[in-house]
Amino acid sequence: MGWFEGVKSPKLKSSKKTVTSTPSGLWKKCNSCGEILQTNKLKDTFQVCPYCDHHFRLSAVERVDLIIDPGSFVLTGQNLTTTDPLNFHDKKSYKDRLDQALEKTGLNDGTLCGLGKVEGQEVSLAVMNFQFMGGSMGVVTGEKIAWVMDQAYERKIPAIVVCCSGGARMQEGILSLMQMGKTSASRQRLRNAGIPFISILTDPTTGGVAASFAMLGDVNIAEPKALIGFAGPRVIEQSIRQTLPEGFQRSEFLKDHGFVDRIAHRHVLKSEISFFISMFQKH
Repeated sequence: MGWFEGVKSPKLKSSKKTVTSTPSGLWKKCNSCGEILQTNKLKDTFQVCPYCDHHFRLSAVERVDLIIDPGSFVLTGQNLTTTDPLNFHDKKSYKDRLDQALEKTGLNDGTLCGLGKVEGQEVSLAVMNFQFMGGSMGVVTGEKIAWVMDQAYERKIPAIVVCCSGGARMQEGILSLMQMGKTSASRQRLRNAGIPFISILTDPTTGGVAASFAMLGDVNIAEPKALIGFAGPRVIEQSIRQTLPEGFQRSEFLKDHGFVDRIAHRHVLKSEISFFISMFQKH
Protein backbone atom coordinates (compact mmCIF):
# COMPACT_ATOMS: atom_id res chain seq x y z
CA MET A 1 0.00 0.00 0.00
CA GLY A 2 1.40 3.37 -0.96
CA TRP A 3 2.11 5.99 1.62
CA PHE A 4 -0.68 8.31 0.55
CA GLU A 5 -3.33 5.83 -0.56
CA GLY A 6 -6.60 6.36 1.20
CA VAL A 7 -5.69 9.86 2.32
CA LYS A 8 -8.38 12.26 1.30
CA SER A 9 -7.15 15.49 -0.19
CA PRO A 10 -8.72 18.55 1.44
CA LYS A 11 -11.26 20.52 -0.50
CA LEU A 12 -9.85 23.86 -1.53
CA LYS A 13 -12.07 26.89 -1.47
CA SER A 14 -12.26 28.68 -4.75
CA SER A 15 -10.50 32.02 -4.58
CA LYS A 16 -13.02 34.42 -5.99
CA LYS A 17 -12.04 38.04 -6.19
CA THR A 18 -14.32 40.31 -4.24
CA VAL A 19 -15.55 43.16 -6.35
CA THR A 20 -15.45 46.50 -4.53
CA SER A 21 -16.44 49.98 -5.55
CA THR A 22 -13.29 51.54 -4.04
CA PRO A 23 -11.16 53.18 -6.76
CA SER A 24 -7.58 51.98 -6.99
CA GLY A 25 -4.69 54.26 -6.07
CA LEU A 26 -6.38 55.96 -3.12
CA TRP A 27 -4.20 54.26 -0.51
CA LYS A 28 -0.55 53.31 -0.12
CA LYS A 29 1.06 51.07 2.47
CA CYS A 30 4.22 52.37 4.12
CA ASN A 31 7.16 50.03 3.50
CA SER A 32 8.66 50.90 6.87
CA CYS A 33 5.91 51.08 9.52
CA GLY A 34 3.10 49.33 7.63
CA GLU A 35 0.58 52.15 8.06
CA ILE A 36 -2.06 52.61 5.36
CA LEU A 37 -1.80 56.14 4.00
CA GLN A 38 -3.97 58.30 1.79
CA THR A 39 -2.14 59.10 -1.42
CA ASN A 40 -3.56 62.64 -1.49
CA LYS A 41 -2.07 63.39 1.93
CA LEU A 42 1.27 61.95 0.84
CA LYS A 43 1.36 64.49 -1.99
CA ASP A 44 1.13 67.25 0.60
CA THR A 45 4.13 65.82 2.48
CA PHE A 46 6.21 65.20 -0.67
CA GLN A 47 5.78 61.43 -0.25
CA VAL A 48 7.05 61.26 3.34
CA CYS A 49 5.22 58.98 5.80
CA PRO A 50 3.76 61.15 8.61
CA TYR A 51 4.16 58.30 11.12
CA CYS A 52 7.74 57.09 10.64
CA ASP A 53 9.31 59.62 8.22
CA HIS A 54 9.89 56.95 5.56
CA HIS A 55 10.80 58.64 2.26
CA PHE A 56 8.96 57.14 -0.70
CA ARG A 57 10.54 57.58 -4.12
CA LEU A 58 9.64 60.66 -6.10
CA SER A 59 9.34 61.09 -9.84
CA ALA A 60 11.68 63.51 -11.61
CA VAL A 61 8.89 66.08 -11.99
CA GLU A 62 8.10 65.88 -8.26
CA ARG A 63 11.80 66.42 -7.51
CA VAL A 64 11.84 69.57 -9.61
CA ASP A 65 8.76 70.86 -7.76
CA LEU A 66 10.47 70.09 -4.45
CA ILE A 67 13.74 71.88 -5.16
CA ILE A 68 13.15 74.61 -7.76
CA ASP A 69 11.27 77.88 -7.26
CA PRO A 70 7.80 77.75 -8.88
CA GLY A 71 7.77 78.95 -12.48
CA SER A 72 11.55 79.31 -12.74
CA PHE A 73 12.50 75.98 -14.34
CA VAL A 74 13.34 75.94 -18.06
CA LEU A 75 13.40 72.36 -19.33
CA THR A 76 15.88 71.41 -22.06
CA GLY A 77 16.78 68.29 -24.00
CA GLN A 78 13.41 66.63 -23.47
CA ASN A 79 13.36 65.36 -27.07
CA LEU A 80 16.67 63.50 -26.76
CA THR A 81 16.28 59.73 -26.86
CA THR A 82 18.49 56.72 -27.52
CA THR A 83 18.78 55.16 -30.96
CA ASP A 84 19.30 51.59 -29.63
CA PRO A 85 22.92 51.52 -30.92
CA LEU A 86 23.49 47.81 -30.24
CA ASN A 87 20.09 46.57 -31.46
CA PHE A 88 19.87 44.83 -28.08
CA HIS A 89 17.52 41.93 -27.30
CA ASP A 90 17.09 39.86 -24.15
CA LYS A 91 13.62 38.60 -23.17
CA LYS A 92 12.29 41.49 -25.21
CA SER A 93 13.87 44.09 -27.43
CA TYR A 94 15.42 47.24 -26.01
CA LYS A 95 13.10 49.26 -28.23
CA ASP A 96 10.06 47.62 -26.61
CA ARG A 97 11.44 48.40 -23.14
CA LEU A 98 11.94 52.04 -24.13
CA ASP A 99 8.39 52.23 -25.47
CA GLN A 100 7.05 50.82 -22.20
CA ALA A 101 9.07 53.32 -20.16
CA LEU A 102 7.83 56.16 -22.37
CA GLU A 103 4.24 55.05 -21.91
CA LYS A 104 4.71 54.76 -18.14
CA THR A 105 6.43 58.11 -17.53
CA GLY A 106 5.65 60.23 -20.57
CA LEU A 107 9.39 60.95 -20.88
CA ASN A 108 11.83 60.09 -23.66
CA ASP A 109 14.63 59.37 -21.21
CA GLY A 110 15.22 58.78 -17.52
CA THR A 111 16.72 62.21 -16.74
CA LEU A 112 15.27 65.72 -16.71
CA CYS A 113 17.61 68.67 -17.06
CA GLY A 114 17.37 72.41 -17.29
CA LEU A 115 17.97 75.76 -15.63
CA GLY A 116 16.11 77.13 -12.65
CA LYS A 117 16.36 78.95 -9.33
CA VAL A 118 16.64 77.77 -5.73
CA GLU A 119 15.37 80.52 -3.43
CA GLY A 120 16.26 83.07 -6.10
CA GLN A 121 19.71 81.63 -6.88
CA GLU A 122 20.23 80.37 -10.44
CA VAL A 123 21.31 76.75 -10.83
CA SER A 124 21.82 74.13 -13.51
CA LEU A 125 19.88 71.00 -12.58
CA ALA A 126 19.60 67.34 -13.59
CA VAL A 127 17.16 64.92 -11.98
CA MET A 128 17.28 61.17 -12.56
CA ASN A 129 13.97 59.29 -12.70
CA PHE A 130 13.90 55.75 -11.26
CA GLN A 131 10.54 55.09 -12.90
CA PHE A 132 12.26 55.11 -16.30
CA MET A 133 14.09 51.76 -16.52
CA GLY A 134 15.38 52.03 -12.97
CA GLY A 135 16.99 55.42 -13.62
CA SER A 136 19.74 53.62 -15.52
CA MET A 137 22.45 55.74 -17.17
CA GLY A 138 22.74 55.41 -20.92
CA VAL A 139 24.21 57.68 -23.57
CA VAL A 140 21.39 60.23 -23.34
CA THR A 141 21.55 60.50 -19.54
CA GLY A 142 25.33 60.89 -19.72
CA GLU A 143 24.90 63.65 -22.29
CA LYS A 144 22.36 65.45 -20.12
CA ILE A 145 24.46 65.24 -16.95
CA ALA A 146 27.48 66.58 -18.86
CA TRP A 147 25.32 69.34 -20.39
CA VAL A 148 24.13 70.45 -16.95
CA MET A 149 27.72 70.69 -15.72
CA ASP A 150 28.87 72.45 -18.89
CA GLN A 151 26.06 75.01 -18.53
CA ALA A 152 27.13 75.58 -14.95
CA TYR A 153 30.69 76.14 -16.18
CA GLU A 154 29.68 78.60 -18.91
CA ARG A 155 27.23 80.56 -16.74
CA LYS A 156 29.34 80.37 -13.56
CA ILE A 157 26.42 78.97 -11.56
CA PRO A 158 26.18 75.89 -9.29
CA ALA A 159 25.41 72.48 -10.78
CA ILE A 160 23.01 70.16 -8.95
CA VAL A 161 22.36 66.52 -9.82
CA VAL A 162 19.68 64.48 -8.04
CA CYS A 163 20.88 60.89 -8.31
CA CYS A 164 18.42 58.00 -8.31
CA SER A 165 19.71 55.09 -10.36
CA GLY A 166 20.38 51.38 -10.53
CA GLY A 167 23.59 52.07 -12.47
CA ALA A 168 24.73 51.97 -16.08
CA ARG A 169 22.21 50.74 -18.67
CA MET A 170 23.19 47.24 -19.75
CA GLN A 171 21.27 47.51 -23.04
CA GLU A 172 23.82 50.06 -24.26
CA GLY A 173 26.87 48.05 -23.21
CA ILE A 174 30.23 49.80 -23.12
CA LEU A 175 28.65 52.99 -24.47
CA SER A 176 26.85 53.42 -21.15
CA LEU A 177 30.07 52.74 -19.21
CA MET A 178 31.82 55.48 -21.18
CA GLN A 179 29.41 57.97 -19.59
CA MET A 180 31.19 57.44 -16.27
CA GLY A 181 34.35 59.02 -17.67
CA LYS A 182 32.47 61.66 -19.64
CA THR A 183 30.47 62.97 -16.67
CA SER A 184 33.48 62.79 -14.35
CA ALA A 185 35.52 64.89 -16.81
CA SER A 186 32.82 67.57 -16.90
CA ARG A 187 32.71 67.52 -13.13
CA GLN A 188 36.51 67.97 -12.93
CA ARG A 189 36.29 71.06 -15.15
CA LEU A 190 33.89 72.58 -12.63
CA ARG A 191 36.31 71.83 -9.82
CA ASN A 192 39.21 73.43 -11.69
CA ALA A 193 37.12 76.56 -12.19
CA GLY A 194 35.96 76.67 -8.57
CA ILE A 195 32.27 76.25 -9.51
CA PRO A 196 30.26 74.26 -6.93
CA PHE A 197 28.70 70.90 -7.70
CA ILE A 198 26.08 69.63 -5.25
CA SER A 199 25.19 65.94 -5.46
CA ILE A 200 21.86 64.80 -3.97
CA LEU A 201 21.89 61.06 -3.23
CA THR A 202 18.46 59.42 -3.05
CA ASP A 203 17.21 55.84 -2.82
CA PRO A 204 18.81 54.10 -4.65
CA THR A 205 22.13 55.48 -5.92
CA THR A 206 24.10 52.46 -7.10
CA GLY A 207 26.31 50.98 -9.81
CA GLY A 208 28.14 53.12 -12.34
CA VAL A 209 26.36 56.29 -11.22
CA ALA A 210 27.61 55.88 -7.64
CA ALA A 211 31.07 55.03 -9.00
CA SER A 212 31.31 58.25 -11.02
CA PHE A 213 29.75 61.70 -10.69
CA ALA A 214 27.33 60.90 -7.83
CA MET A 215 30.08 60.72 -5.18
CA LEU A 216 32.14 63.61 -6.59
CA GLY A 217 30.16 66.52 -5.21
CA ASP A 218 31.73 69.41 -3.37
CA VAL A 219 29.04 68.42 -0.91
CA ASN A 220 27.17 65.10 -1.01
CA ILE A 221 23.71 65.37 0.55
CA ALA A 222 21.73 62.17 1.11
CA GLU A 223 18.12 61.54 2.00
CA PRO A 224 17.50 59.45 5.14
CA LYS A 225 18.04 55.68 4.79
CA ALA A 226 18.84 55.88 1.07
CA LEU A 227 20.66 52.87 -0.41
CA ILE A 228 24.01 54.14 -1.73
CA GLY A 229 26.84 52.00 -3.09
CA PHE A 230 28.33 50.24 -6.08
CA ALA A 231 27.18 46.62 -5.69
CA GLY A 232 24.22 45.54 -3.57
CA PRO A 233 24.71 44.15 -0.04
CA ARG A 234 23.71 40.64 -1.08
CA VAL A 235 26.32 40.54 -3.85
CA ILE A 236 29.00 41.79 -1.46
CA GLU A 237 28.11 39.20 1.19
CA GLN A 238 28.29 36.43 -1.38
CA SER A 239 31.68 37.71 -2.60
CA ILE A 240 33.43 38.18 0.76
CA ARG A 241 31.44 35.48 2.59
CA GLN A 242 30.94 37.65 5.63
CA THR A 243 27.88 39.14 7.26
CA LEU A 244 27.70 42.88 6.69
CA PRO A 245 27.07 45.26 9.59
CA GLU A 246 23.55 46.52 10.22
CA GLY A 247 22.58 49.47 8.06
CA PHE A 248 25.42 48.85 5.61
CA GLN A 249 25.23 51.11 2.52
CA ARG A 250 22.49 53.26 4.00
CA SER A 251 22.90 57.03 4.29
CA GLU A 252 23.54 56.99 8.03
CA PHE A 253 26.25 54.32 7.74
CA LEU A 254 27.99 56.21 4.92
CA LYS A 255 27.89 59.49 6.83
CA ASP A 256 29.51 57.82 9.85
CA HIS A 257 32.29 56.56 7.55
CA GLY A 258 32.90 59.81 5.68
CA PHE A 259 31.28 59.09 2.32
CA VAL A 260 28.32 61.44 2.82
CA ASP A 261 28.59 65.00 4.13
CA ARG A 262 25.02 65.63 5.15
CA ILE A 263 21.72 63.81 5.61
CA ALA A 264 18.78 66.10 4.88
CA HIS A 265 15.11 65.38 5.45
CA ARG A 266 13.10 66.01 2.32
CA HIS A 267 11.12 68.80 3.97
CA VAL A 268 14.29 70.87 4.53
CA LEU A 269 16.25 69.76 1.45
CA LYS A 270 15.61 72.94 -0.52
CA SER A 271 16.79 75.18 2.33
CA GLU A 272 19.87 72.97 2.78
CA ILE A 273 20.75 73.33 -0.91
CA SER A 274 20.20 77.09 -0.72
CA PHE A 275 22.49 77.30 2.33
CA PHE A 276 25.36 75.53 0.55
CA ILE A 277 24.92 77.61 -2.62
CA SER A 278 25.20 80.77 -0.55
CA MET A 279 28.18 79.40 1.35
CA PHE A 280 30.09 78.54 -1.83
CA GLN A 281 29.35 81.89 -3.43
CA LYS A 282 30.78 83.77 -0.42
CA HIS A 283 34.05 81.94 -0.91
